[in-house]
Amino acid sequence: MIDRIRQLESNFVLRVLVFALLLTICARGQAQQKPEQLGEQSSDAWLALIDSGKYADSWQEASHLFRAAVTKEQWQSALRGSRDPLGKMLSRKLKSATYTKTLPGAPDGEYVVILYESSFEHKQSAVETVTPMLDKDGRWRVSGYYIK
Repeated sequence: MIDRIRQLESNFVLRVLVFALLLTICARGQAQQKPEQLGEQSSDAWLALIDSGKYADSWQEASHLFRAAVTKEQWQSALRGSRDPLGKMLSRKLKSATYTKTLPGAPDGEYVVILYESSFEHKQSAVETVTPMLDKDGRWRVSGYYIK
């Protein structure tokens, strides 16, 4: 009986060590991601909100800087006027992602300027510019969005 208990304890300790090792590996993988990758992930999730018409949610998920510059109502109105007429999103392809610490008219920080070649139901060819930044809470959040 004692041998069986020791064996169970040994298995438990081994499982805890394996779990801890996996957590360490996962944390290192995320820490090693480049700002461009982290910015693109943030941008993709944020654009999914816009694509599904969740404009208020996109404002809520935007950076502190973004929310300080425009109210939720202003943002929703702007998107209804500029994005709704384009119709349904058909395709979006990453064109470039550039990391920078300075942007004209913005405070110094960590930014990724992302350009997408996009196609909408009523506009076949467009360029979307999305600018995620490293926000105060340590998360990458969108600080700017433009469509040409």
